[in-house]
Amino acid sequence: MAYDSTSSIPLEKVRIQDEFWSDYIRLVRDVVVPYQWEALNDRVPEAEPSHAIRNFKIAAGEEQGSFYGMVFQDSDVSKWLEATAYLLETAPDPELERIADGVIELIGKAQQPDGYLNTYFTLEEPGNRWTNLAECHELYCAGHLIEAAVAYFKATGKRRLLDIACKLADHIDSVFGSEPGKLRGYDGHQEIELALMKLYHATGRDAYLQLCRFFVEQRGMLPHFYEEEWEKRGGTVHFKDLAMSHDLTYSQAHLPVRKQDAAVGHAVRMVYMCTGMADLAKETGDAGLLEACRRLWTNMTKKRMYITGGIGSMAHGESFTLDYDLPNDTVYAETCASIGLIFFARRMQEIDPRGEYADVMERALYNTVVSGMSRDGKRFFYVNPLEAQPEVCEINPAYAHVKLQRQGWFGCACCPPNIARLLASLGQYIYTLRNDALYVHLYIGGRIDWEADGQAIALEQISDYAWNGKSRFRVHANRAVNLTLALRIPGWSNGEAVVHIEGRPYVYSREQLVNGYLYVTRSWKDGETLSIAFPMRVQRMKGHPSIRHTIGKAAIQRGPFVYCIEEADNGPELHAIQLSDADAYTTYYDSGLLGGLQVIEAEARRISPEGWGDKLYRSGSESLAQAAKLRLIPYFAWANRGVGEMAVWIRDSQ
Repeated sequence: MAYDSTSSIPLEKVRIQDEFWSDYIRLVRDVVVPYQWEALNDRVPEAEPSHAIRNFKIAAGEEQGSFYGMVFQDSDVSKWLEATAYLLETAPDPELERIADGVIELIGKAQQPDGYLNTYFTLEEPGNRWTNLAECHELYCAGHLIEAAVAYFKATGKRRLLDIACKLADHIDSVFGSEPGKLRGYDGHQEIELALMKLYHATGRDAYLQLCRFFVEQRGMLPHFYEEEWEKRGGTVHFKDLAMSHDLTYSQAHLPVRKQDAAVGHAVRMVYMCTGMADLAKETGDAGLLEACRRLWTNMTKKRMYITGGIGSMAHGESFTLDYDLPNDTVYAETCASIGLIFFARRMQEIDPRGEYADVMERALYNTVVSGMSRDGKRFFYVNPLEAQPEVCEINPAYAHVKLQRQGWFGCACCPPNIARLLASLGQYIYTLRNDALYVHLYIGGRIDWEADGQAIALEQISDYAWNGKSRFRVHANRAVNLTLALRIPGWSNGEAVVHIEGRPYVYSREQLVNGYLYVTRSWKDGETLSIAFPMRVQRMKGHPSIRHTIGKAAIQRGPFVYCIEEADNGPELHAIQLSDADAYTTYYDSGLLGGLQVIEAEARRISPEGWGDKLYRSGSESLAQAAKLRLIPYFAWANRGVGEMAVWIRDSQ
């Protein structure tokens, strides 16, 4: 490892036991993964058909029929397998493993003798392999299969899927490269890069590292591969209604990656590309590549990210637009994009632990990601608006992508299995290690086992962070252990933290605060504890003055949660509500509301139409306003009580 990076901790070494997150982990295990298995097999009557498993059965010769679904339908199966692998790594489940083994055998039968594996091209266009990389997702599907294979091998020790993935990767290596006779191309939807890095670490085969490097370096080089490819096809396209697929910025192919300095194009592709770049930079010590990652991170998170951690502000192309162009009602903010942002953040903090990376990871996780799934685990958001008005969404086609209720499944079903694999692997995002320093990035309760100071030790975290900003750590060791705990001070706490060791106040110096982490180094005895608490004040957040969509408005945040107002609590015409001058809030935990939520009440006023008569416009004094009391709930919980208006940003009086 070329950088003095931190290292991740195997998922099997982390156990989550958390008041907030354990419910989601159980939901993924008991509901989401079984439900998605039924959906992949077309056994959910109210959901759009998937046909994904049947595509593999047809390609394997087990059934007759034709391909159905999106060109990347295979990836849904791979993401389901990856989520399954993470669940098996954290707890045995013989029946789930049996089902997964059966799927793996089916995939093996569908693989072609030369290693090629893609049911769409096998069934529909067998003579057109690798002829439309810009649109047809062959390398994307391969990447997800590889990720699933690595995860399943780590979880079970079984090599069957890993061998399938290696055979596929070897085939890809025989097709692509700078050598004579090979294609000097790259994927239209980035994914293969980060997958190849995982395969390299799992197998130690340098060829996979070099293939990743080739794909990263080749992107955006002249002459443009996509244009040459399009001409060879005679100008044919796969997605006839998506002209952006031939806009080079759409797939970040407009410039070599080292020269890119702004987040452009399809948001998911952007963050998957950055994740692969960061992986490669970490492994090779490539300072130029890392600097490109930092530039893209800064532009993305400082100028093009929503307060909820959503990215991708435009529905057309599911894309970024311009700096500070962050509309709340027509926003896209695909769930997958926030998940990809978390992937990118995790890689960056492994290279260089900085609080800003974990702050963004936390923001996306606690808001957009969990918003993407209903509280029962059976319905999902693809798009995550920050403002919703039902009548407008029904009539105005500009809002057609905004759904007021989560959907049972999608024709393009990338988001549900992506949520499942992220939450199933959540233990990988909490900690990293560097020598004898344990970094705590997320305050999620549970236990971690590892070795430090020459002995096996464990750290237990008892967390009440989500609702009350508190966490307590207990060290378990056979003898005293020299250990540094690097504790993230979340950005929302404004640098404030109260620390106790063994119940006594711990006064720390400025020198112990580095890049958003508090470093506590000492010799810890078995059973000793450290507690940390952050002030959970209700905060009135403002957008940058250049964000025209939030000027004169405020959003309410408490701890890691962004809040919203819903029609269910506050009546219709939420746009007429204005926060009062006073920062006076009441907070309470409502155990009966959607499984239990921390609710905020605030003083406000509502602009009245009284006195307007039939006038649409008028001169004169302002409209009448009536005192009102607002009830706000965490944004992630909206749209669980029927169709109604919602808003994150509220007219402000300050």
